[in-house]
Amino acid sequence: MEDRQRLEGIINELNAYKAQADMLNQQVETLKTTIADLTIAQETLDAIKGKQSPETLVPIGAGSFLITEIKNTEEVIVGLGSGAAVKKNIDDAKESIEEQKKELDNIMQKMMSDLTKISQIISQKSPEAEELIQKIEGTPG
Repeated sequence: MEDRQRLEGIINELNAYKAQADMLNQQVETLKTTIADLTIAQETLDAIKGKQSPETLVPIGAGSFLITEIKNTEEVIVGLGSGAAVKKNIDDAKESIEEQKKELDNIMQKMMSDLTKISQIISQKSPEAEELIQKIEGTPG
């Protein structure tokens, strides 16, 4: 009976670690998407900086776009989070975006490190669980 309880505890622990790993994987994917969006914003700012009335596509939904001219290529509205935004010149906006990317990249690296640690724990605990299962079932390892 003691082996069954130990096995149950290990399985519960493994399930908790796997759930945590799944959550971290989802968060990493979200961060990757956000970083990609920030990169696109930087590239767009680079493409329009200093140009006179460049044309651009504005999404209007359902995969449809309007072709429009940008009247002001010197300033941009930058989101600060929580619905707040501020007007900045292109260079300052690019700098803000770069800072956001670095911060998110650092967070992602920490998450990846945590994910590696969790994977190592799972790898260490899984053989113990398998051993207990074989012992309980009476089959040779």
